[in-house]
Amino acid sequence: MSQYIKVAGIVKESIVDGPGIRLVVFGQGCKHHCPGCHNPESHSFEGGELMEIDSIMELVKENPLLDGVTLSGGDPFEQSESFAILAKKVKELGLNIITYTGYTYEEILDNIDLIPGWKKLLYSTDILVDGKFEIDKKSLMLKFKGSSNQRIIDVNKSLKTEKIIVIG
Repeated sequence: MSQYIKVAGIVKESIVDGPGIRLVVFGQGCKHHCPGCHNPESHSFEGGELMEIDSIMELVKENPLLDGVTLSGGDPFEQSESFAILAKKVKELGLNIITYTGYTYEEILDNIDLIPGWKKLLYSTDILVDGKFEIDKKSLMLKFKGSSNQRIIDVNKSLKTEKIIVIG
């Protein structure tokens, strides 16, 4: 059985969604509806297009210059099981995963065993950019995040030390 992700769009090469050259998958569907979001068209759970995970992987494999894949949205945690499958396949190629979410790291941990796929997606993520976008904290000077309340978290170190390790 094929696995699918409801996609709002894909950017084949980006240098603004994490370090290095990245393929970015924008998931369709977000419950946060942050005012000023730069992807408001990705909020509806009705829009987007179903894409096979294997088709996305073909795009990843086509570009030997990629450093990793960024999962954005919408919110990847709304399709966590499918995004976790994609993340695992990407990591098998030796690439890293950055996941953007409106949920905080603490909210994810609080619900990690309650919501199917959240644990797999978090554990497949190398860097998590967490927290809702807050327009009053927006700055174009921030690297890889839209507002100053958002954190760039080293997930592997955070899980290992059981402390949130913020790297940006």
